[in-house]
Amino acid sequence: MDAHHAQNAAPEAMMSLAQGQCDAPYAVLGWHKQGRRWCYRTWQPQATTVTALAADGSTAMTLSAEPIPGLFVLQDQAKRWPIRLTCDDGAASHSFDAWQFRPPPQLQFDVSNRHRVLGARIVSRQLGQSRLTGAWFSLWAPAARAVYLVGSFNGWDDRRQPMQRLANGCWWAFVPGAAAGDYYKFVVTDCHGQRREKSDSQARAMELAPGNASRISNDERYRWRDQRWRQRQRQGVATDQPMAVYELHAGSWRRHPDGRHYSYTELADALIPYLLELGYSHLEFLPLSEHPFSGSWGYQPVGLYAATARFGSPADLKALIDRCHRAGIAVILDWVPAHFPRDEHGLVRFDGTALYEHPDPRRGEHPDWQTLIYDYSKPEVCDFLINNALYWLQEFHFDGLRIDAVASMLYLDYSRGPGQWLPNARGGRENDDAVAFFQRLHRVLREHCPGQYTIAEESTAWPGVTRSVESGGLGFDYKWNMGWMHDSLRYLGKDPIHRRYHHGDLSFGLSYAFSEQFVLALSHDEVVHGKGSMLGKCPGDNWQQFANLRAYYGFQYGHPGKKSLFMGGEFGQRREWNHDRELDWFLLADPAHKGLQRWLTELNRTYKNCPALWQQDFSPAGFEWIEADAADTSLYAFIRWDRDRRQPLIVLCNFTPVVRHGFRLGVPGFDQWRECLNSDAAVFGGSDIGNAAVLQTDAISAHGRRHSIMLELPPLATVWLMPVSADAA
Repeated sequence: MDAHHAQNAAPEAMMSLAQGQCDAPYAVLGWHKQGRRWCYRTWQPQATTVTALAADGSTAMTLSAEPIPGLFVLQDQAKRWPIRLTCDDGAASHSFDAWQFRPPPQLQFDVSNRHRVLGARIVSRQLGQSRLTGAWFSLWAPAARAVYLVGSFNGWDDRRQPMQRLANGCWWAFVPGAAAGDYYKFVVTDCHGQRREKSDSQARAMELAPGNASRISNDERYRWRDQRWRQRQRQGVATDQPMAVYELHAGSWRRHPDGRHYSYTELADALIPYLLELGYSHLEFLPLSEHPFSGSWGYQPVGLYAATARFGSPADLKALIDRCHRAGIAVILDWVPAHFPRDEHGLVRFDGTALYEHPDPRRGEHPDWQTLIYDYSKPEVCDFLINNALYWLQEFHFDGLRIDAVASMLYLDYSRGPGQWLPNARGGRENDDAVAFFQRLHRVLREHCPGQYTIAEESTAWPGVTRSVESGGLGFDYKWNMGWMHDSLRYLGKDPIHRRYHHGDLSFGLSYAFSEQFVLALSHDEVVHGKGSMLGKCPGDNWQQFANLRAYYGFQYGHPGKKSLFMGGEFGQRREWNHDRELDWFLLADPAHKGLQRWLTELNRTYKNCPALWQQDFSPAGFEWIEADAADTSLYAFIRWDRDRRQPLIVLCNFTPVVRHGFRLGVPGFDQWRECLNSDAAVFGGSDIGNAAVLQTDAISAHGRRHSIMLELPPLATVWLMPVSADAA
């Protein structure tokens, strides 16, 4: 039957409306030609009588009830005219009828505009002399038998709004009067005939958990004021600039006294001044996509396109990012394309088939997290994920995406034993589909989001993670250095008397430091699940714990690679991180905790102003050992070089509680040196052993160098030295 010019509605099509199985309502409903006249049918299962009004209210005609309850018809009309209905359903309602708005033959979208086509969108439609506002709903569910739309705009009646099946597996409906803020779901009759409520996979807003309805959002109307920032951003990814990242979980940084979350607006008010005071250049949010279980920290998202309602609206999140940019702070989003949870309202068996997940559990189920893995062999699934990345970068102006669990995507045998995984076509363990996904992702991002970057959380030695796609790499801009993190934290946890036996844990990272473009991350994963806090990892009494941590942070900031620290680490949170309560800000009343925070502030300030620490992060030319093998004294010394080799910085670390008086250090041949940072300074909570005066370079050999200086080396401390003059001797 022609959906636009049906002569007579087939009885079986009418019956399907009542049975909730209709996949082509416009074949029955709306205006249809009958000979030279017209008839109009409407589906109002809640009504007892239906009256049609002209747009100006001058004409009123009662529609006849068809034999099928809920179906009403207006016969023998000379022409079509805008239909406005009055339905008597116990409380009279007036509206322009949805069925006179014809569906498109298909929805045109690709990887770049999917989020602008699918989902729910506020639109205006012309009807006679009237301009009507409503919502356009669409989804992709190719194997579904029928889809009905329910929501706050139709009393959650799952009989009233069948959606129209279109080409390319999509479904469509237009609802006059539906408005921003309205809640909705899709009732999907899947390929097996089972009827289930589903959230919109493309919804840009969702109900506050534990609710799971989707919500119509009109956040694209937000007026951005970060144009200057975006203009600079489009010039490209600058890997030779400082990058000090503050990693944050929005739900537990701060809370109100009654336990309520800070809103996005309240976070902006409190967080931006705090980051500016401490000198952080970047803010990284743990995942903000809607997730049903707070204990997943956002890493098991159901609404991948919806900013979580826990903290406010999508527009509120945009305002937070906008304010960060105008304050000079870049914003990174933790993004999760590796897996999704099994919640029934989510993506799982969305249309009765394994639409988003891989159908074989040996590739489609994650054994560690009991989640489902996307099927990267499907172009439509890859488009869904890549478009989601574009959505966050383009619509929300995030500067970068930190991509979670990359290793779990790259290896087919990840966390699986023999016989529990399927090899690739060559018999290997590499997931070729995931590799192709990452390469395509980065080709698309380079085209549409120049200057915005990606960071891989990749815990193995997969080659070429940050190599360009053109040269066979995955195309990431940065990679978390998980090896450095684990090795250095293992060293930090050793009693100083035993560190001589683990000296290589700190020096080994330099053997591969330039194989990728690394971020030295001390992440949320290292302060949960029995691992203790950063301060709790440190041995010794209270003073030694703080001294150890200050020295360690000094080593991190001096080491090649960008910097990242999870919230609370900057002031020495003592307990493990708990997502259900705020950080222990009361600790800042203790001088030791306040001193540690001052140390991080000074590290950030000096780091930002010292090109040697970031201009050549990813080049061997930017690093030179002075002393790498002093295991017996647990001492490390190295030079960081700026691009012009005129303003080097020396990092000197003493990881024992022993003071080294009159310590002679081999240095490059600059005339004089000065101590620019010392973690043992009293202002940071140290014993205040240091070098206040200018250090004169002597023509005395040390550490294989012709020149040296003599200094006091404090206990459990990191000292940074800079030349007083930029002229080499």
